[in-house]
Amino acid sequence: MLYKQFERGECLYHNPLSNITDIEDWKLEGSAKHSFKDSRLHLENELDPDIYGDDAHWVFWCPIDFPDKIIIEWEFYPVREPGLCMIFFAAAGRRGEDLFSTDLPARNGKYPEYHSGAINALHLSYFRHKHPDERAFRTCNLRKSYGFHLVAAGADPLPPACDSIPPYYMKLVKYEGLVQFSINDLPVLEWEDDGVSFGPIFGGGKIGFRQMAPMKAAYSNLTVHQATLKTGNNK
Repeated sequence: MLYKQFERGECLYHNPLSNITDIEDWKLEGSAKHSFKDSRLHLENELDPDIYGDDAHWVFWCPIDFPDKIIIEWEFYPVREPGLCMIFFAAAGRRGEDLFSTDLPARNGKYPEYHSGAINALHLSYFRHKHPDERAFRTCNLRKSYGFHLVAAGADPLPPACDSIPPYYMKLVKYEGLVQFSINDLPVLEWEDDGVSFGPIFGGGKIGFRQMAPMKAAYSNLTVHQATLKTGNNK
């Protein structure tokens, strides 16, 4: 049971991710291939990680700036392993710049550019099947950056891609300092930022998907609602 309960308010964004027109204004950092099958967006690396190493990973940004107090939902389909899937949220320049500002250094998909570079963001890795130790003991990890601070972790209920029966319904709540994450309505983690230990609480910003090669995954029905705190059942 999560500490606080939220419900969907106004719909701020809906994207079925079902055809090329749905991602025309999205921004890719790094190299990746996209395709569409069964009205779902399939994403995978373009570069061979055995040759290009960390240059084979990438980030794909939704162009919208979202406010604070939101519920982010999407359908996730693991297709091929090994790899890692992550979502960035509340992402913006460290001095308040727009994430895509030309005043910020260029980013090309390498992870340090996102956790120890010129931006602030929260990032949740929810499918960590890249390295042997991650597959041996699977967790979902929430980090706050600038600084790569691991602030919360929860058990990952997702099976290997070969055993998956998707879609998996992902739900992420960002409400002031509170972050909640669930899969198929199963609570995975909850964390409340005190605004002191790891710097000020982040507000709004952009959302982006990240994959580590050679992961292949599919996505559909990305939706963002305003989050409304339920009354009468919160501690």
